[in-house]
Amino acid sequence: MNMDKLTNQVSDWLKGSGPDADIIISTRLRLARNIRGFVFLSYALAKQRIEIESFVHEKLKKVPFHDKLIYIQMKDLSLIDRQFLVERHLISQDHAKASSYRAVAVERKETLSIMVNEEDHLRLQVILAGFQLADGWKEINKIDTQMEKYIPYAFSPQFGYLTACPTNVGTALRISVMLHLPALAIARQIDKVLNALSRIKFAVRGFYGEGTQALGDFYQISNQVTLGKSEQEIINEMQNVIPEIIKFERNWREKLLDDNNKKLKDSIMRAYGILRHAETITSEETMKHLSLIRLGINMNVIKDTTLKKINELFIYTQPAHLQKISKRELAPSLRDIARAKYIKAHLN
Repeated sequence: MNMDKLTNQVSDWLKGSGPDADIIISTRLRLARNIRGFVFLSYALAKQRIEIESFVHEKLKKVPFHDKLIYIQMKDLSLIDRQFLVERHLISQDHAKASSYRAVAVERKETLSIMVNEEDHLRLQVILAGFQLADGWKEINKIDTQMEKYIPYAFSPQFGYLTACPTNVGTALRISVMLHLPALAIARQIDKVLNALSRIKFAVRGFYGEGTQALGDFYQISNQVTLGKSEQEIINEMQNVIPEIIKFERNWREKLLDDNNKKLKDSIMRAYGILRHAETITSEETMKHLSLIRLGINMNVIKDTTLKKINELFIYTQPAHLQKISKRELAPSLRDIARAKYIKAHLN
C-alpha cells in the first residue's frame, strides 16, 4: 500500500465546508457489525481472526463501491503509518495496535472507512464536513444495506444487531460530532455544557476520541445508548442537542468580542504571530494557537487565511503526518522544528 497517496491529499471533511462549519468540524456516523457464524473477537483465536479478515476481504470485492476502496492490512504498515491513519480519523487508537488479523478499507476521498477486527468484526464509519446528520445517515445506511447482501450480520429479532459491547446492542449506531468551542472555554462556560451533556447521557471525548484530551478546544460529542432506540430517535436526539451548543458558542463569541475586544484580539494576534515566526513548537502549543486563529477567522479578526488551511494544519502538524512529509522518523525535538517550519511555510 502506497500511503503517499493519502499523505498528499486533503480529506473531504477537513475542507472547512458544510453546515455550521465555523463550529462543527465534522459529523461521523459509525455502525458496529458482527458476522453470523463467527465467534465474537473477545473469544476468537488467532486462526479464527485471520479467517474473519480473509472472509471480509473477499466479500468487499463484491460490493458495488469496491472500486472506490483502498484495502490496507495492518501488518503491512509501519508504526508511523498506523498512527497516520489515527491522526486522519480513519482508524481508532486500538486498531492501530495492529496484528496479522486486522485491516481497514478506506474510500479514496476518506469519507468512508471500514475497520476489520477492531472490537467487532466490522466498524463502518462515514465522516462528513460540518453538521450533516441526515446526509451522513443516508450514506452509511446505503453502504450498510449493500454490504449486508454479501455479509450475513449477527442479528437478534429481540435485541437487534449483536455487538461485543452491550452498550452498542440494538441499532449499533454511534453518532459523533466534533465541535470547536473556544469561546466557551475562554468564558469558563465549558464545564457547564459538559455537565449538562453528561446528565442527558451524551459522551464527551477529545480530539482523537475515547481516552484523549480536548486539545485545541475540540470536543467530540456522541450518544451513549443504542439499545431500545431506533436510528431516527438517536439522530433526533443529536439534532436537538447540537444546535443548542452551537447557539451557546456563537452567543459567547459575540459577547467576548463586544466586552473584551482589545484583549481577545491581542490573544488572537499573538497566537498568529507565534505560529508565523516560531523556530520550534510543540504539538500541544500548536493546537492551542491554531484554536485561537480559527476563532479569529470566524470573528473576522484575521482575514488573510482560511478555515480550510487552519483545519489542515490541525492534522498535518501531528507527529505521524510530519514524519510522513519528511519521509523519515524524527525525534520529538526535531518534530518540533519541522512543525514550526511547516506552519511558517503555510501561513506566510
